Amino acid sequence: MRLLTMILITLTCSNICFGQVTYDSVTLKDSNLGRYNDKVYQPSYKKLIIPTIFIGYGVLSLSSDALKNLNRSTQYEIGEHQPKHIKLDNYTQYLPVVMVYGYNLAGIRGKHNLKERTIIYSTSQLISAAFVLPLKHLVKEERPDGSNNLSFPSGHTAAAFSSAQFLFREYKDENFWLALTGYPIAVFTGIYRTLNDKHWVGDVVAGAGFGILSTELAYWLFPTVNKLFNKKESKNITFIYPVLEPKNLGAGLVLNF
Repeated sequence: MRLLTMILITLTCSNICFGQVTYDSVTLKDSNLGRYNDKVYQPSYKKLIIPTIFIGYGVLSLSSDALKNLNRSTQYEIGEHQPKHIKLDNYTQYLPVVMVYGYNLAGIRGKHNLKERTIIYSTSQLISAAFVLPLKHLVKEERPDGSNNLSFPSGHTAAAFSSAQFLFREYKDENFWLALTGYPIAVFTGIYRTLNDKHWVGDVVAGAGFGILSTELAYWLFPTVNKLFNKKESKNITFIYPVLEPKNLGAGLVLNF
C-alpha cells in the first residue's frame, strides 16, 4: 500500500511539474503560439483538488476497514434489490465527447476547432490509459463479481469523467450550463459500474479522479503537443492512439493534412 501511494503521489507531482515546465517553455520561447498564453492552458493547483481527493479516497478504500465495509455494504444492498444488469455504461462513458462534436455540428462553437479538440481528447485518453492500466495489474483487486482481479480503478468511469471534463473545458466560457451536461452522464456510468457488479465504490471514485486529472493534463500539454502537428516540414501527420479496456482493444486515428 505504501508503494502504491508513493507511485500515485510521484505520478501526480511529476505531471504537475511537467505541466508547469511545458507551459512556461511554450509561452516564453514560441512567439507563434501567443494565443495559447491563456488561462485554459495554465497549470493551476486548484484544478487538482477534486481529482486528488477522489484518487485519495480510492487508494484509502483499498486498506481502510471502514471504507472496505462501505464497499461491501453497498454491494450487499445492490444484491438485495437484484437490479437488472444493463450494459449502457459501455456506451455512456463516451457520450460526453460525442456531445462535444455534436454541439459543434449544431452551431455551438467550443474553445477549439475540430483538429485541436481531437488532439486534446486523444492526449487525455493516452494519459488516462497510462494511469489506469498499470494500476489494474499492480493492485490486482478482485471485482465484486469475481470475474478477474482488475477492479481498481474503474476504466469506464475514468473514460466517462475524462470525457465530461473535456466537455466542460470546451464550453464553460461559451455556455456554462451546457458545459455541465456531461457530468450527470459520467455519474450514471460510475453508478452502473457498481450496479452491474463490476466495481466497488472506491474503484469508481478513483476512476473519476483519474479521468478528470487526465483531461486537465491534456490541456496543459496541448500547446506543446500541438506544435508537433504544425511543423512546416511535417505537413502530413498520422497519430494513432489506443483505446484499451480489460476485454477490449481498439484504436483512434487523428489525421493532419
